[in-house]
Amino acid sequence: MANILIDGYNLIGIAHRDFEKARQDLIVQLDRYAGRKRHSITIVFDGWKNGQAAETHKRLGDVTVIYSSLGEKADSVIKNMLSSGAKPWIVVSSDREIYDFARKNYLVALKADEFAEKLGSTLNAIEHDQEEEPTEDEDCDPQRVRKRGNPNKLSREDKRKSEALKKL
Repeated sequence: MANILIDGYNLIGIAHRDFEKARQDLIVQLDRYAGRKRHSITIVFDGWKNGQAAETHKRLGDVTVIYSSLGEKADSVIKNMLSSGAKPWIVVSSDREIYDFARKNYLVALKADEFAEKLGSTLNAIEHDQEEEPTEDEDCDPQRVRKRGNPNKLSREDKRKSEALKKL
C-alpha cells in the first residue's frame, strides 16, 4: 500500500469547460483505482479564489479530498503535509516547486503524466476485468542521463522512483 498525495488541478489539466465535473470525474477514477490497488490517496485542490474560509477535508470512498482555504494555494497545503513527515508520500505534481520540494525531503515525486498513465492502465484493466500489463523496467531507459559511478546502477532517487512506480 502506498500513500499518494496529488496536486489535483495539476493532474486534471486546464482543458475543461466544467471544472466541477472534471474534479468529480477524477475523484471517481481515483476511488476506483484506490479500491483496486489498496492505496491511500489524498488529493488537494486550490480554494484560494473561491474556497471556504477554512480548509475543508472530505472523504469520498477511498479518497480524501482537501480544498485549501480562501486565499491559500494547494501548493502550500501540500508543502505543509510533506513537511510534517507524517507519511512516506508519493507526490504527484508537475509543478516544479512541489516536485523539487518533495525530492529535497527524500520523497518520491512523479510528474502528473507518469501517474496518469498508471491510473489509465489500471482503470482500463478494471473495465476489462484483467490484470495490468507489466511495465518496462526503467533500468533500460536509454534516455537516462549518465552520471558518475556505475553506469548500470540507478541513482538512489531513480531507484526510489522505480520502486514507487512498481507499487502503483
